Amino acid sequence: MRTPLSTVVLLLLLLIPSVLRARDASEDKRIEYLLQTVEALKGSVFIRNGTGYGGKDAGQHLRLKLKMAGDRVKTAEGFIEICAARSSVSGAAYKIRLPDGTISESAPFFRAKLREYDEAHK
Repeated sequence: MRTPLSTVVLLLLLLIPSVLRARDASEDKRIEYLLQTVEALKGSVFIRNGTGYGGKDAGQHLRLKLKMAGDRVKTAEGFIEICAARSSVSGAAYKIRLPDGTISESAPFFRAKLREYDEAHK
């Protein structure tokens, strides 16, 4: 029979790997900013595999990809590369059509937004 102390030690040992894999809180904030940016797109369209989606749907999709990526995403830059740059199914680059009709790939869009965030939070 285990003693309470051994149970506590076992639980702590089980938690250590998840703590070591966890993202830094500042990276979580940077990623959340990017997600909120796409969710708040007004008059813009997030294009995934040739189909356009509004900001809310795009955000839901990217949040799911982030969840599925798990500990592979450690930074906002990693989020862009692993989750927000291209389809993991087709390999096609995600794009964003802005209100003026300009279409750009999503990775440069997100990198520019991340630079804005970083400048504002120096």
